[in-house]
Amino acid sequence: MRISVLFSGGKDSSLSALLMEPFFEIELVTCSFGLLPNCELAAKTAKELGFPHKVLSLEREILENAYEKLMKDGFPKSAINYIHEKAIETLASDSEVKFIADGTRRDDRVPVLSISQIRSIEDRLGVQYICPLKGYGRKAVSILVDRYLRIEEGPSESIPKADYETELRELIRQRDGEEKIKELFPAHIQSHVLTRKKLP
Repeated sequence: MRISVLFSGGKDSSLSALLMEPFFEIELVTCSFGLLPNCELAAKTAKELGFPHKVLSLEREILENAYEKLMKDGFPKSAINYIHEKAIETLASDSEVKFIADGTRRDDRVPVLSISQIRSIEDRLGVQYICPLKGYGRKAVSILVDRYLRIEEGPSESIPKADYETELRELIRQRDGEEKIKELFPAHIQSHVLTRKKLP
C-alpha cells in the first residue's frame, strides 16, 4: 500500500516516513505555491532518505486567503492550519491517493486538524489520514531523531525548509517587508534533515 506523506524536509515529517516504512510504500509530497524553489531542497532530502518525492502545486488563492487570515489575526496559527487543511484536501482529491500522513506531534498547535476536520476529509474524499507522531511528545521525537537522522537546526529565518510557513513568509516579505515578518511570527527553531544515520 502506498502512503503520501506531506514532507517539508524537516525532522517531524522525515521521522513519520521512517516510522511507517515497514508498513507502507512511502511517497513524500511537498506542497508548493511556486513562490520559492524550496521544493528542490525537499527533493534532495527525500533522495538522501531513499524515498520517492513529488511536488503538489496548491492554488494561489489558498495562500492569499491565509495571508488575509494572518493579517487579520496578527499571528500565524489559523493561517497555517488553514493551508494545512487545504493541502490535505488537495492531495486527497487525487483518486490514486488512499492514505495521507504528516508529521503532526502530540503537542503541536500548528499545523493541526481538528477531529471533525479529519472525519470530514476522510468521509468526503475517501482517504485515511494518519499522524504517526500523534502519541509522541517533543522529547521522545528528539530522542528518535538523534538516533536515526542527521539534522541541522537554527532560527526559522536561517534554516532552509519547504513548509507552508516559508512561502507565507515570502509573500509577507514581498508585500510588507522583513520587519512585518518579525512582528507576526514568533521566533522558533526549525530543523532540516541532511540524511539518515548509518546504524551499526
